[in-house]
Amino acid sequence: MTSDIPEVPDAFARPFTEALAAGPVVLDGGMSNQLESAGHDLSDELWSARLLAERPEAITEAHLAYYEAGADVAITSSYQATFEGFAQRGIGRERAAELLALSVGLAREATRQAVAKGVRRPLYVAASVGPYGAMLADGSEYRGRYGLSVAELEAFHRPRLEVLAAAGPDVLALETVPDADEARALLRAVRGLGVPAWLSYSVAGDGTRAGQPLEEAFALAADVDEVVAVGVNCCLPEDVAPAVETAARVTGKPVVVYPNSGESWNADTRAWEGSSSFAPEQVRGWRDSGARLIGGCCRVGPGTIAGIAGALAAG
Repeated sequence: MTSDIPEVPDAFARPFTEALAAGPVVLDGGMSNQLESAGHDLSDELWSARLLAERPEAITEAHLAYYEAGADVAITSSYQATFEGFAQRGIGRERAAELLALSVGLAREATRQAVAKGVRRPLYVAASVGPYGAMLADGSEYRGRYGLSVAELEAFHRPRLEVLAAAGPDVLALETVPDADEARALLRAVRGLGVPAWLSYSVAGDGTRAGQPLEEAFALAADVDEVVAVGVNCCLPEDVAPAVETAARVTGKPVVVYPNSGESWNADTRAWEGSSSFAPEQVRGWRDSGARLIGGCCRVGPGTIAGIAGALAAG
């Protein structure tokens, strides 16, 4: 971490919840595709989390590219970073905790670099908390139904949530959740941490990836004070509009949306297939239906984020 880059000025500091209440906030795009476009090989079980230990500066550069493109929020590289996953690579618990905290620190460093390069707006850091299936690295985060109880899933998530919360993000991103049971566990695990959170499901049509109705899935978060936004991510752009309407109606909370490009992930070949169907102009309709946190997920890069920022700014 560099020490000669200025801290973010107080003039650009604004609590995340205030920014959310004031209007649309632009999220970043996919971390993995941005790293891969810079030439980094992510073909192992830790995915982008591997670079926390091996090339941390690359992660800061990826965050910075999104800030410069118009994103207000950087989502950390901790999606696939877990104590269990690191242990499988011979990384002990103390070092794993350091790497989890570093993911937040690298995003904060990117905010400082963005300010030094002339970005003049409040910038935020969301600590990514991926589902249990992400640790398995076998595509099960797109299915859910792991065979674990809610209590077992809560015990899995709580330790890293505590580490990430202590690192000082503006918000916790409970993201790509495929299963309402895992959402129950995460909503329990996030209580008392002192950091707001959003909950976003990975969906297929009008249900979670595990097949539960979205109305029931979203309702779980309606009365959870820690949750400041509810929505969807890592889904087809075509699935967003009805999910936004449902989330807003069921919870009364701001909605978060960040779909994939429209291509599909083949877990067997570990490759993306198909073509993009995500047009930045779509975001105005999502905003008008209640979306307040809007960005992109897999295969959405800085160019699309710049388009989203432009579309929202144009009214």
